[in-house]
Amino acid sequence: WDTADYLKTQEDISDYLEIAFESGDPQEVYAALGVVARAQGMMGVSKKAGLNRANLYTSLTKDGNPSYETVDSVMDALGYRLMPVPTGSKQRVKI
Repeated sequence: WDTADYLKTQEDISDYLEIAFESGDPQEVYAALGVVARAQGMMGVSKKAGLNRANLYTSLTKDGNPSYETVDSVMDALGYRLMPVPTGSKQRVKI
C-alpha cells in the first residue's frame, strides 16, 4: 500500500504534512515530503524545485538528510512554505 495513492486533494496533502510536522521528527517530515512529491509527480516537483530527481528520491525518505535549502525548495514546489507558528497553537494557515 502506498500513501501517495491516497493523497488526492489539497486538503489531504495539507493534513498529511501537518501531521508529519507536528510529530517533531525531521525524518517523518522528510518521508512525508517524499510521499507528497510522489503523489504530485516527482519529475514535476524536481523540475519546479530545480533539484535532481534521483537525489530527491534518496533525500526525501526516513533515512534521508536533505539540506534546509532542499526542504524549502520542495515545499515551495509543492505550494507550501515553512512558517513559524507559536508552540501549542492549533492555528492552521489556509492555502
